[in-house]
Amino acid sequence: MKKRKLPLQFIGMLLLMSMASCYSSKELVYLQNDEFNSQYPTLIKNKRPLYRIQPNDVLNINIQNPDTETSVYFNYGNQEMRGFANPSVFFITGFSVNNEGDIKIPLIGKVKVENLTIDEATQLIQREADRYVRNATVDVKLVSFKISVMGEVNNPGQYYIYNGQATVLEGLSMAGDLTGFGSRTEIKLIRQHDEGVEVVLLDLTDAKLMNSSYYFLLPNDVLYVEPTEEQIRRTNLQPLGIVFSGISALVLITNFLLNNVNLDNGN
Repeated sequence: MKKRKLPLQFIGMLLLMSMASCYSSKELVYLQNDEFNSQYPTLIKNKRPLYRIQPNDVLNINIQNPDTETSVYFNYGNQEMRGFANPSVFFITGFSVNNEGDIKIPLIGKVKVENLTIDEATQLIQREADRYVRNATVDVKLVSFKISVMGEVNNPGQYYIYNGQATVLEGLSMAGDLTGFGSRTEIKLIRQHDEGVEVVLLDLTDAKLMNSSYYFLLPNDVLYVEPTEEQIRRTNLQPLGIVFSGISALVLITNFLLNNVNLDNGN
């Protein structure tokens, strides 16, 4: 039996399809820089921005004193719940910054903390606490530092950060890194400002990202990973596949009916 040869056009089309679905290392490798090597480290200068407290932030404030009874007054209502790690507990026991930039601490009263860093707020509350009790120890932490990661990542969602800082890479790693169809060159960072919303595109394949002022995340940042062109093409082809399947099924049914009619006429 003579074997049929595949048309050259068909072979060429298969090759083009396989090439279109492949990725090069330039598209997948993060933080590419020709200066990186194994002999010595490459210093990339950057400085983490100091976050300043804003309205709607939630602070965890712990004021301790050798006198246990006095400490209870300062921390009334949250002693029993401090051992729980659920983020919602911090919102229940924490101190919310109101629209005027103030918090209200038992015994101390109203304290304005807006536009202060965490260290500055700690020093201010320390001075206020010293007016009421001796040898007080004040500890302040921002517990509303959360980010949202969306799009082509393995585990999209909201994530709380407890170390006081986070980078874009850390935020994406918390979400399980990008999927195979996530664009490494177009990551949208969405950041809220008093004047509106700021959007910037980040390129994970470029080592210059580590020089950027956007390399460090701020509370309430949103990272959105766009799909690659390959993923968009696949998504667009899905409804076409359904249409072609329907057409194929219709053709088969039509041929079947026509063959039966011809057989009946032949009889």
